[in-house]
Amino acid sequence: MTAPLYPDLAMEPLRWWDLGAVAALEEDLFAGDSPWTEAMFWSELAQGHTYLAVFDGSELVGYAGLAVHPDGADVQTIGVQRRHQGAGIGRRLMTALISEARGRPIHLEVRTDNEPAIALYHSFGFEIQGVRKRYYQPSGADAYTMGRP
Repeated sequence: MTAPLYPDLAMEPLRWWDLGAVAALEEDLFAGDSPWTEAMFWSELAQGHTYLAVFDGSELVGYAGLAVHPDGADVQTIGVQRRHQGAGIGRRLMTALISEARGRPIHLEVRTDNEPAIALYHSFGFEIQGVRKRYYQPSGADAYTMGRP
């Protein structure tokens, strides 16, 4: 593992007042795949799921969420501003989510053409378990289901 390029960026629990910025970043990153709305993120926080945000000063540059269940955990979403991708922010977020899972198996879905994300997940021990055809809408892109024991 390489050291993060931005070790001074703050990682904090996502708060309701950050949801507009998260929804805007989600829209930028996943425009063709039904990006989550601010209301959807509200619902996630209301359900008590773990959401983390990374800030450069007051600017949101990344976020990630995890739903923890008694027998496992699901990575709900993860995103990093395009200009900060490849700088270790996603790795920091994944490390924190794995810690939050406290040894439970973790599952996630990822577009089959998102090679950087797939490489990141492989580096954390995730393996491809299957394919969900036309999982992302309206693009119709396929998703890999991946898991980590």
